[in-house]
Amino acid sequence: MLQTLAQVSLFSLLAIICVQAEQYFNLPIPGSVIGLAIVLLLLLTKTIPERGVSLGSAWLIGELLLFFIPPVVSVIKYQSLFEHYGARLIVMLVLGTVFVLVGTGFVVDRVFRFERRMNRQRAQASLAPSMEG
Repeated sequence: MLQTLAQVSLFSLLAIICVQAEQYFNLPIPGSVIGLAIVLLLLLTKTIPERGVSLGSAWLIGELLLFFIPPVVSVIKYQSLFEHYGARLIVMLVLGTVFVLVGTGFVVDRVFRFERRMNRQRAQASLAPSMEG
């Protein structure tokens, strides 16, 4: 539990730092995306091991529903906005969701194909010495 809390705290600290950097340097990329890129880079270079973020990320994914509460509250708060632009907003939300789902599906498919190819190459490389000997 303490390890999960530490990892979530580090994610939060990284998010705060990246948002502050975005605002300070007036970057066009959102701070959250910068934070994700930093975590991805640290994982790819094995600067931090996967198990170093796995508990915190699993907890955040498990509690993901809590992050949708603020948008629902804002929908209630800005009801007049939705009365004027409701149809357009719904169309944009549906289109945005479709684009995100298609993009995510495409990227996940490519990553699985890459991973499968790498596993096949590793399996062939491990079988090659035993076939020779």
